[in-house]
Amino acid sequence: MTEATDLAAAAGSTDPRVGLRAVVALRRLLEGLEHLQVANARAKGWSWQEIADALDVTRQGVHKKHARMMPMPDPRED
Repeated sequence: MTEATDLAAAAGSTDPRVGLRAVVALRRLLEGLEHLQVANARAKGWSWQEIADALDVTRQGVHKKHARMMPMPDPRED
C-alpha cells in the first residue's frame, strides 16, 4: 500500500487518536499536493482564475493562499 492509502485506512480507525493523527497527516499531504499542482499550473501559464475554477474556489482565495509561495520572476530576464 501507499502512504496515502495507509493514512486513509487509519483515518477510519475506531481509535480516535489513530484516526485524528491520520486526518492531520492527510491534510498535510493534500496541502503539499495542492501547492505542487498550483505551481505546475502557473509554470504552464495558467491564470489564477483557471486554477481557482479547477479547485472550485475563488480566484482571490487561491491567489492569497499560493501566490506568496510562487517564485518571483526576475524582471531582468525579460
